[in-house]
Amino acid sequence: MALGAVAEPPVRRRGSDYAQLSRRISQAGLLERRPGWYVTRIALTLGAFVAGWVAVFLLGDSWWQLPLAALMAVATTQVAFLGHDAGHRQMFRRRGPSELVGLLAGNAAVGLSYGWWVDKHNRHHANPNHEDEDPDVGAGALVWTPEQALETRGFGRWVAQRQAYFFFPMLLLEGLNLHVASIRAIVGKEDGKYAVPMRHRAVEAALLVAHTAAYVALLLAVMSPVKALLFAVVHQALWGLYMGCAFAPNHKGMPMPTAEDELDFLRKQVLTSRNVRGSRLVDTTLGGLNYQIEHHLFPNMPRANLRRAQPIVRAFCVEQGVPYAETGLVESYRQALGHLHEVGRPLRG
Repeated sequence: MALGAVAEPPVRRRGSDYAQLSRRISQAGLLERRPGWYVTRIALTLGAFVAGWVAVFLLGDSWWQLPLAALMAVATTQVAFLGHDAGHRQMFRRRGPSELVGLLAGNAAVGLSYGWWVDKHNRHHANPNHEDEDPDVGAGALVWTPEQALETRGFGRWVAQRQAYFFFPMLLLEGLNLHVASIRAIVGKEDGKYAVPMRHRAVEAALLVAHTAAYVALLLAVMSPVKALLFAVVHQALWGLYMGCAFAPNHKGMPMPTAEDELDFLRKQVLTSRNVRGSRLVDTTLGGLNYQIEHHLFPNMPRANLRRAQPIVRAFCVEQGVPYAETGLVESYRQALGHLHEVGRPLRG
């Protein structure tokens, strides 16, 4: 170093921080699979799901089918959570069994393309809340940055100005959106090639067709067309609402890094995620997604271990001076809606 030059502070090797945390988590045995827990969870969830459809069949042409449709929306979402866990290989280390559960839970039971979801969700996990990389914050029916808001036109701009008020009502259409997106992913092409990579495209297509046919046939077999239509509307609308409410608290309103931000893996995941405090009832209701920070740091950690991992991760973040966001469920929605409202501010000026 030249005489009189100012000594630069030592460069901190942030890349080692995640390795340290990973060792602590591994030593605690929290990355080990939980086959017994998942066998029980799968049995209870699928048992409730099948029992619900048996009840639909036995109840027949009755207006009591509409409250039952609401209960089936809950059961359907819980099955979707199993597909989520399978997609992250939380149940099995091997791809084959994971894909089998994912296809059965997603395509066959719920009517959601497992391959499309895995591709989309993996891109989200790789760059959470990154406007250019995360498909969950790309401009669409809602906008997530002031820049996206300013690019809207016509009816889209009118919605963007008021999107915080429309957020929950719009989630009633999320179920339909997921079904449509699944179909587009299977058949959609760009430049003569399929736009979405998918390992089992023919199988996924066949399962989606079988799901739709069985769904329509069952409803029309046991109730009048009007009641069948209303059942489907209630079921799909509340399923979409539940799914949206489970995923909305996780990242909405958290920092959105750009290409200029140089974040290591640990900070990229922690700073963009928000945990939701609560009891084991909250854990079940949100499918473990309330431990979003731990889930993003260790995506293949079994859901049952996330609660035990939380104090380890939180303490490590305190040691490293990394902000760790955690709040109640209602407050998480308030923060998410506050972000949506703030994004629309330039349009209301």
